Amino acid sequence: MNISNADKALVLNQALPYIQKYFGKTIVIKYGGNAMQSEELKQAVMSDIVLLSAVGIHVVLVHGGGPEITALLKKMGKESRFIGGLRYTDAETAEAAQMVLAGKLNKDLVALLGRHGGRAVGLCGIDGGMFRVEKRQGEVDLGFVGEVADVDTTVITDALNLGYIPVIATVGCDRAGDVYNINADTAAAAVASRLGAENLILMTDIRGLLRDKDDETTLIPDVQVSQVPSLVRDGVISGGMIPKIECCVEAVRRGVNRTFIIDGRIPHSILIEMFSDEGIGTMFH
Repeated sequence: MNISNADKALVLNQALPYIQKYFGKTIVIKYGGNAMQSEELKQAVMSDIVLLSAVGIHVVLVHGGGPEITALLKKMGKESRFIGGLRYTDAETAEAAQMVLAGKLNKDLVALLGRHGGRAVGLCGIDGGMFRVEKRQGEVDLGFVGEVADVDTTVITDALNLGYIPVIATVGCDRAGDVYNINADTAAAAVASRLGAENLILMTDIRGLLRDKDDETTLIPDVQVSQVPSLVRDGVISGGMIPKIECCVEAVRRGVNRTFIIDGRIPHSILIEMFSDEGIGTMFH
């Protein structure tokens, strides 16, 4: 797409107030879904993150990688099992998750950010004891699926202070050294809360919170966290959106200024959300 020099200047001018607003602030982005599978979208996300970093915004990227874990397990001849939307994780699956998330995917993202001119460092919840992990409790035993009980942000802030973009894979270990797979949304919310981040952005495969889940024109752009219980009772928030929105609510209650659910299928959705009044998804505050 060809854009005239005048249009480029106008875009930069209109973005200036937002750049000034976020300068020196910390933004946590949870990256996953279709934006992680499509090469075009992946390139757009990485360039957005490098741009944010280049204009003085501290970006922390937290990523999952469910489809890649499933693919590796299939190669190993092991079937994936899901209970309530969460992967049942035995010891072998936890080892595969660590290999995929903290190994291949994490370093691929670091390399891709580097190709776009960014300075990134790959981390996981095990590094520096970043995540204090406890086994997830519930009616059904999910195996080595963990919850982040606390986050030691030392390694993250050290990286940010040195000008790096921390890229965090969502695996961690408990006091006994057992490795746990962690839901990327909950991990990102915990990181954002402990950092006192300005924003938490969850990239998804839907427009945001919809009043009618089958009609994308019914997007709800703005939600106060006090409204969430009534939206759950009315069935507007249901199914897999409940835990995702619970992460947003928890982050806001723990000090994050705003949280966003945005559509990662739209190129440059991060910039549209941050550098425009209208935004692109649903904001929780």
